[in-house]
Amino acid sequence: MITHADPVRTRTTTLPTRLRPADLRRITDQGVADVLDGVYDHLLPPQWDAIERWAARLETTDELDLWLISWTPDRATELHDHAGSIGALTVLSGALREYRWTGQDLAVRVLAAGDQASFPLGWVHDVQRHDPGQTAGTAGATEPTLSVHAYSPPLTAMSFYDVLEPGRLRRTRTELTDQPE
Repeated sequence: MITHADPVRTRTTTLPTRLRPADLRRITDQGVADVLDGVYDHLLPPQWDAIERWAARLETTDELDLWLISWTPDRATELHDHAGSIGALTVLSGALREYRWTGQDLAVRVLAAGDQASFPLGWVHDVQRHDPGQTAGTAGATEPTLSVHAYSPPLTAMSFYDVLEPGRLRRTRTELTDQPE
């Protein structure tokens, strides 16, 4: 099970939560270990869906949501932020490709199994499964790509964006949600 940061230690911060990105990375890393140890087997689907993404909430408190998310070929999250939440992820299996808004354009990075990433306030990105050597529309991979995500405070809204030329970002909509994207 997930153990959270020691509440006795107080931190002065401008974040919307007492948890820091390093805390969230540690929590997602422990979440991966717990998934691998079978702690959450009762929350997993009986069979991996190779077409539709799914998410299972592993833990929830007033300050944290922890999710296991599946990633399928040819599906992206859309360019988005996490409103007033910070976040982190650890890739459990497979690999993810993240497109992140730099303030001028989109930068790309690939996160393989075991890699971690943090999402500070204002982080705008699009995440998708990364299948090296596979072209779009050839969803032949049968192994799941999975990652564990932590959001603090728990998600309440997400904004979605379009990139405009030259080097501008435009918010297209904001949605209330308690689900990860």
